Amino acid sequence: MKNIDEYISSTPQIAEDGGIVLGSKRTTAFLVDAKTGRLIYTYRMPDSPATHDNGIAFHHNGTIDEESLPTYTLYITRTDYALTSFIPNSDQVLWNMTVAEIGAASLCKDIEDPFSGDILDSERSEPDVHFDMPLPCQSRALIHRRRSQQEKMLPGAHRPELPSSEPNVDNAANADTSHLEYFIKRTMFGILVVLILLIIKKKNSEDVKKPFKEGIIKSSERLSMPVRNILATLVGALTRNRYSGAEVKLVRQPGNSHSPNVPSKRKKSRKSGKNGSNGEKSDKGPSSDGGLQYADVDADNKLLLNLIQPSICGKGGRTIGKLFVSSTEIAKGSNGTVVLEGIYEGRAVAVKRLVRAHYDIAFKEIKNLIASDRHPNIVRWYGVEQDQDFVYLALERCICSLSDLIQIYADTTVNARLNQNLDAESTNRRIHLDYLNGIMLDTELRKENGFPSPLLLKLMRDVVSGLVHLHDLGIIHRDLKPPNVLITKERFLGAKLSDMGISKRLIGDMSSLGHHATGYGSSGWQAPEQLLHGRQTRAVDMFSLGCVLFFCVTDGSHPFGSPLERDINITKNKIDLFLVEHIPEAVDLFSHLLDPNAELRPKAVDVLAHPFFWTSEIRLSFLRDSSDRVELEDRETSSDLLKALEGTAPVALGGKWDEKMESPFINNIGRYRRYKFDSVRDLLRVMRNKLNHYRELPTEIQEILGTVPEGFDGYFKSRFPKLLIEVYKVMSDYCRNEDCFQKYFTSSVL
Repeated sequence: MKNIDEYISSTPQIAEDGGIVLGSKRTTAFLVDAKTGRLIYTYRMPDSPATHDNGIAFHHNGTIDEESLPTYTLYITRTDYALTSFIPNSDQVLWNMTVAEIGAASLCKDIEDPFSGDILDSERSEPDVHFDMPLPCQSRALIHRRRSQQEKMLPGAHRPELPSSEPNVDNAANADTSHLEYFIKRTMFGILVVLILLIIKKKNSEDVKKPFKEGIIKSSERLSMPVRNILATLVGALTRNRYSGAEVKLVRQPGNSHSPNVPSKRKKSRKSGKNGSNGEKSDKGPSSDGGLQYADVDADNKLLLNLIQPSICGKGGRTIGKLFVSSTEIAKGSNGTVVLEGIYEGRAVAVKRLVRAHYDIAFKEIKNLIASDRHPNIVRWYGVEQDQDFVYLALERCICSLSDLIQIYADTTVNARLNQNLDAESTNRRIHLDYLNGIMLDTELRKENGFPSPLLLKLMRDVVSGLVHLHDLGIIHRDLKPPNVLITKERFLGAKLSDMGISKRLIGDMSSLGHHATGYGSSGWQAPEQLLHGRQTRAVDMFSLGCVLFFCVTDGSHPFGSPLERDINITKNKIDLFLVEHIPEAVDLFSHLLDPNAELRPKAVDVLAHPFFWTSEIRLSFLRDSSDRVELEDRETSSDLLKALEGTAPVALGGKWDEKMESPFINNIGRYRRYKFDSVRDLLRVMRNKLNHYRELPTEIQEILGTVPEGFDGYFKSRFPKLLIEVYKVMSDYCRNEDCFQKYFTSSVL
């Protein structure tokens, strides 16, 4: 059997029937810095096209200066073969075929041991980090052969027997399997570098002239998101399947709702030294107990990841399987849990590192995340890796926790306080808060009147939406607190529930976990039945939700006092809602959520429909519909609805309502009908009439009432703050099932 080169050399071939086969060969060589992947020069024939079939155009960087050549260089060669067969006595193509071969030669100058394969990288700041050459010096190898059939074979056509598409490594001098596998990555990396060079050259030609680590990495930070997403995909492809034979890993499969296989418990194996925590290299491959011993991220993967997430990789770290774990700590949890920055298949992630002894918690969290994390208000899980000591969960990266966010806006002197008694942990926290404060300067969580802003209401609503989703799936979170609510920032800020380590899933028709459920959440945020080891239902999350919402509205305070006294106060129901008394809707919602009787707490889906979350438009719409409904009630027939409504007057009105309004407004409404100034129904009628006829009002009256809906709603809310919630409670008792009012008592209103 002829190889492709021999067959091309024998063309043209002319058959007896007049058919003809033509062949061509085209070779391009790329000189690449072996340490950085930087393209130095491109060699090609003058008439060769500059673009290959893959659409990547290659360019040289000027003439070669021998003195400036790196010590260790690679020549990457690409040879393209083409065969075309024509029908006898015709220019119609019978078939054609292309074969591409990629090879390499490693040349090293001024080297004493050309086959050592271990070269000190002098450009690195860490002198103990070494770089493995993909091929021994003064050697060459054919790395990959790719064959493609361009046209369909016509009946009766015979294609020549040619080599397969598999790499031919028989003639590789001094190159073992690991060298070749490593070099395939290096070759792909070199091509990727050239592509990035061209992209960056268009954006900033000056950066291309800088050294690779300075110019390209800085420029990559300005790449558009589509380009960065493409590069992230390439990084994932290059780092995939790196460790074969390692212990079973759980990998996120889109749409997979099945639980992962949980590995059985193993005896802890004898350690063979430190696993790279001090920056030293350890052997790659499976450990004696089936776990993976990790090493420092090798040069090619680190440079690739640097292109996508330079701020993460630049801080140092190591790789465990598909996961790069930075040494930068984000947060700490219980039982030795630490959250670190990381990268998983090119995507920035938060790495939750758990002590391996607690692997059951990790896999319980994974199972519940798989079942629930398709919801926009649940933190995404991407994958898991593990070594001898830890389990690493790759989770969606968020910018901060709800606790951090509230602290930033709760105290403008936060930096001054953090500067006192600084240790390493508090210093990192101060820097983190400074960073958050810088990127969210335009974010407002409060209105001038002290009420929650639309943004804060949205974040709180996100938390409730996440709970609705979990409870629909039968999952009880059981550890809801501000640090376990994470904040994302895309177009807008959003909130997501996280930390499902002690969550439980109700099976079948179960409504509770019984009296012997393990795991009881965090001190200060647990329901009384959790503290007393009682029956746990979805209602335990609703109690915690009440504390979290109170925390948001009050700039970080707690309805049960200081941390040391909260648990005792919760068991004794010593609650203090004084800080939210200026928001009657909050008092109503929180008092129900924090009810000591779990059966009296509202469901998550009902919380979403509570007036606390209503916009000004919905508030006015409800009051207008309520006015229309009670206007039909006859005073003479002793209507229970009307009696209940008027019975709220002392609280809802706080006296005669005309005394709280301007004289021009009272004079205006008196022109059309007479009102009773101690009647709730009459006040609702005034609001309804002025809202419906707002454009017909004199300019003076419009200026008094303000714009619709925010100004109009604010005018009456400031004078009668409890009017809405009192009317709401009456209409809930008497009219919630009527068609006109059902929308106000379901979450669809939002």
